[in-house]
Amino acid sequence: MKSPVRVLVVDDSALMRKLISQILQRDPSIQVVGTAMDGSFGLKKIDELKPQVVTLDLEMPRMDGIEALRVITHKYKIPVIIVSAHSNEGASSTFQALSLGAFDFVRKPVDAASGHLEEIARELTQKIKTAALLGAPRAIPQPLVCPPRASKPAFRPRRGPSRVIAIGVSTGGPNALQQVLSNLPGDFTGGILIVQHMPEGFTEMFARRLDECCSIDVREASSGDLLLAGTALVCPGNRHITVRHTSRGDFVALTDRPPVNGHRPSADVLFRSVAREVGALAIGLLMTGMGEDGAQGLGEIKAAGGFTIAQSPETCVVDGMPGSAISRGHVVRVVPLEALASTLQTQCLAHEARSLEEEDSPVAHDGGND
Repeated sequence: MKSPVRVLVVDDSALMRKLISQILQRDPSIQVVGTAMDGSFGLKKIDELKPQVVTLDLEMPRMDGIEALRVITHKYKIPVIIVSAHSNEGASSTFQALSLGAFDFVRKPVDAASGHLEEIARELTQKIKTAALLGAPRAIPQPLVCPPRASKPAFRPRRGPSRVIAIGVSTGGPNALQQVLSNLPGDFTGGILIVQHMPEGFTEMFARRLDECCSIDVREASSGDLLLAGTALVCPGNRHITVRHTSRGDFVALTDRPPVNGHRPSADVLFRSVAREVGALAIGLLMTGMGEDGAQGLGEIKAAGGFTIAQSPETCVVDGMPGSAISRGHVVRVVPLEALASTLQTQCLAHEARSLEEEDSPVAHDGGND
């Protein structure tokens, strides 16, 4: 029989340590081997108990979670799941933790101190078991800070996109998306829609952080937004995002339909919408993430004549989502993370060139003299 996953719970609240341990211990494949009240005690417990996964609070006295995470990722190289507060400060610290090599995060419910942790129980146990299976990230990602880049254009024409790019991404997504979007030029002609598996309350700040790092515009999507060239719209947490094609352009619609593949937002919902409304002008991209969300929808984009891309498995933190689409034959091209931006740019420029050729093609004459 396979041994249970050994987990250390680090949180400054005695109540939270007890509650998190209780929900984890309900799964027979997980064993909570110990708890710690701050980062300093947590590091001592790692030496003593040899856990396979650590759950880590970020706001703690003495040694906080960020400082402890730096040591864990560099010295012990075991995966860390952040259990983060639902606040602006909590969201900011969470993104910093992800940039420092945390495997993933779950959000503490607002009323967690009242014992209401059931809503994250399934998510937390699943991420712990996936982290134990895959181990620490293959390499510590670059910090989530703005790289040197050209400034945003002083004026960006309000024009429709040459291609509609739909992106689905989950675990490992914040750093991967930053790398892709920050390498797109300010005059990028595509319009981008993003489903990042992320809870409500985190996506607005996530979009703002991306916008600060990019020459294109990035913001959280709202219903009725017009899809424009050089703009990326991030689906809000706990909503689905779809596209509606009209004579006035392509518009975003947000819905509260039930979760699909266990997710809201779901990449499959976005991809199916784009396949139906945009067809051959669509580009579907599946990036790092666990599970199969987006695989079927990517196949629908391909069937509609669109171009489909998967991030190469060896450059993913978790290759479940792109790997599922590749195995089903729904992917036209498999591309490493560092080449995704140039691939998207090439596809958009190629479409622009074809459109210009069609506009400039000679019109047949009816035999008259020049």
